[in-house]
Amino acid sequence: MAADPIEFRLFGGIQAYRAGQPVDIGHARQQCVLAVLLVEANTAVSADELIDRVWAGNPPHRAKENLYSYLTRLRRALPEISISRHGNAYVLSVEPSAVDLHEFRRLVRQARGSDDRTADGLLGTALARWRGEPFAGQDNPWLNSIRATIDKEHNAAELDHIDLQLRLGRHNKILPTLNTLAETRPLDERIAGQLMLTLYRAGRQADALNHYQQTRTHLNNELGIDPNPALRDLHQQILTTDPTLAVVAEPAVTSPVPRQLPAAPRSFTGRAHELDSITAVMDARAAPASTVIISAIGGTGGIGKTWLALHWAHQNLDRFPDGQLFVNLHGFDPSGKPTTSSDAIRGFLDALGVDPSTVPTSLDAQTALYRSLVADKRILVVLDNAADPAQVVPLLPGSPSCTVLVTSRDRLVSLVTAHGARPLSLDALTQDEARALLANRLGADRLAREPAAVDDLLTSCAGLPLALSIVAGRALEHPDFPLGELAEELRDAASRLSTFDEDPAAGVRSALSWSYAALSPEQARIFGLLGIAPGPDISLAAAANLTGLDDNQVRAELRGLERISLVQQQVPGRYRMHDLVRLYAVEQITVHHPQDLREAALRRLIDFYLHTAFGGQRVFDPRRPVAIEPDPPVPGCRPIRFEDEAAALAWCDAEHACLVACGRALLDHGWYPAVYQLAWTLDNFNSWRGHIQDNLALWQAALVALPHLSDPTIEARIERRLGHTFGQANRYPEAIEHVRRALTLAERAENLIGQAQADNELGYLYEMQGDYRTAREYAAKAFGLFDALGDRVLATRVQSSMGWLSALLGEYEQAEAACKASLEIEIQHQDEHGQADDLDSLGYIAHHTGRHSEALEYYGQSLSLYRKMGNSRSECDTLDRLAQVHATLGDRAQALSTWRQALALLRNRPASSDAARIQQHIDDWTSRER
Repeated sequence: MAADPIEFRLFGGIQAYRAGQPVDIGHARQQCVLAVLLVEANTAVSADELIDRVWAGNPPHRAKENLYSYLTRLRRALPEISISRHGNAYVLSVEPSAVDLHEFRRLVRQARGSDDRTADGLLGTALARWRGEPFAGQDNPWLNSIRATIDKEHNAAELDHIDLQLRLGRHNKILPTLNTLAETRPLDERIAGQLMLTLYRAGRQADALNHYQQTRTHLNNELGIDPNPALRDLHQQILTTDPTLAVVAEPAVTSPVPRQLPAAPRSFTGRAHELDSITAVMDARAAPASTVIISAIGGTGGIGKTWLALHWAHQNLDRFPDGQLFVNLHGFDPSGKPTTSSDAIRGFLDALGVDPSTVPTSLDAQTALYRSLVADKRILVVLDNAADPAQVVPLLPGSPSCTVLVTSRDRLVSLVTAHGARPLSLDALTQDEARALLANRLGADRLAREPAAVDDLLTSCAGLPLALSIVAGRALEHPDFPLGELAEELRDAASRLSTFDEDPAAGVRSALSWSYAALSPEQARIFGLLGIAPGPDISLAAAANLTGLDDNQVRAELRGLERISLVQQQVPGRYRMHDLVRLYAVEQITVHHPQDLREAALRRLIDFYLHTAFGGQRVFDPRRPVAIEPDPPVPGCRPIRFEDEAAALAWCDAEHACLVACGRALLDHGWYPAVYQLAWTLDNFNSWRGHIQDNLALWQAALVALPHLSDPTIEARIERRLGHTFGQANRYPEAIEHVRRALTLAERAENLIGQAQADNELGYLYEMQGDYRTAREYAAKAFGLFDALGDRVLATRVQSSMGWLSALLGEYEQAEAACKASLEIEIQHQDEHGQADDLDSLGYIAHHTGRHSEALEYYGQSLSLYRKMGNSRSECDTLDRLAQVHATLGDRAQALSTWRQALALLRNRPASSDAARIQQHIDDWTSRER
């Protein structure tokens, strides 16, 4: 069941209607909040602006709490719209056509760029929206000023419409309206002139001259002025019966107006940005335009290209009063027989009223006739499912007054370059859009009864409108069946496409097969291999390793796949597939290529990721002891070598999701040593960048691989690092359990280094829980072991930790001595990470002993080193402490700026206590400013 439409009225009062029925939007003050947001629809309005406008500069003591309450009630009353918060501002998101004020303004704006007949219809429609005084019943200064502006806009539109009626010879029709206007606004000289001309054209010359004298008297008595020159000239023309005042007859319309559009799609949802993009192209039309406006809508099968084109077309019929032409070109049809350009044009000529017996036989002559018939007309031409630009070009009108919408799986590049088409590539629906589509079809109540099943269905459909429509259709067939049963059917990826293909002609697999059939054998191989690649996307270099081609070869093949929308290049040099397209690709590679070929390609790709990441880690973290040496890469694998830290970190950032996905792929294929090697390689990078959950997943995968490795040293290392990562995730019982296992393994093997590392790790875990004394005891044990072993670097790092723990315990003199001693050794060994940690600790000590200038200096040096290394996690912690120094010094602006820098580093990470703590600091200090 489709959701009922919502309509907002600001003319004649502040009202909302759902399916024609009024909605309770609360008391007058709450209505005022809604009115402000509707006037500023789709634009951010700060809370302070809202309060100022609603309470007219005299807010109550708890104005902000009242505002929040009103917004909450409006959200409950109007669930169809979004009132979202963006920082300290609110945005009411709504289709402008649903608000009478914005629809009125759009129609008036469009009319002023149109011919008279079109403008007449547009202005008539706009004025019909007027139901009375804007915001009636509200006496609010801000709304009063907006009301005055709207009144002027309405008056101007009304008089523009009268001018149009006069130009079109409709003087008898408008005479009663003008008489009323002249009585209510006797000093308006424009109305006076319109009434004089209307009376004259109605054969009432004496009345026209008399009205001039009445107007002249009013102006003289009230304002002490004479009529303006234009009115005096009109008076003279009427006196002399000037022939230029005669009525110009409207031209007769002899040709039929084609209306070929199919019905608007039911339950259309989302795509607001794409719809706005098409409209923006139209609104930006040059006057006069020099070329036909063409929008080329591209995307994979089932993505909703035709739905978008038809929905926009039906929303904008008023732009095309001379008609709409439509043809399905069957460019990617299972029959393999696209519609010829000649057949399409003959259909257009028939719709335009051409006698079939007079249609020329050659395509060039047909095209010339077609273009002649649509010249200077405002016609929309929809060319659906085009095969390629060659099929489209003969169907393009020659007149800039026409508009063309083309849909195709082909990207139609030459149409863009040679004919100025505006490309618009469709991607999957967002999660919210997909949910709304299901709600429109099935009803919000049915979805609300099974939220978990709905989430599973959305995941399985992956935002593909065709898949969502199939699911909705299946559910509507059996309204009493639980959605959970359908979700269970779709949960198995291996059979998911079959579930979507109950109707072989309309299913997802069928839609994709039409595109697959157009591929060359090499493109088909590459398409299939891309399906088995781990991660959400793939870079050009990774694709070259996967396919065994060089960069230029694979770029050319990917360009072909991109052209017909089987892959998308949303970021330069990175390619991705829709999830259901990926499933189809896996099916095809499994059927058409042997397992050994698939596994060899996947191993080349994973070795590329592993060896490139390992080399990058050695560049950006060269002081880290090398605990592993990956197996040599397989033949055909070509890892990237990095020359500097920035390049290595940038590559790891770009490939992060793919690297994490490799861990699961390695497990699935039983390549166990590489699972551990990958976890160790990415450990520091993930920790520095705050990818804690991803790091945890990799070390857990390594734990699964452990029985196949048979190495006690590796086992202890995996247990210890897994414990450390559980600690970073605040899962301390599990963390301590794993580290104690590592300690036991080290003790059994009499491995003193392993024991020291485990003791040090336990110290870290107790520190994270706030037990600083126990933490320092474990750190002291680790220091003693490292010192006895003569490992000065690791002993120094533990000494640094002991200094930090002493600072946390308030033993600042002891802490400072330990940190300065370790800093001196770290400088000798060029250990920048250790230096950064000690400088941060010294900043903390200085701050808490009242030496704030020193604290600022220490923290500044620490930040420089963390940023150089790319350790954003530690950088965030130091920024937090630096902001507290600024706050202590009373520099609120600098404190807030520094906390916001810290929060920005956490923006792309899952919600954490760090982010909540820093946001609380910002909120507290922002409120103090007020």
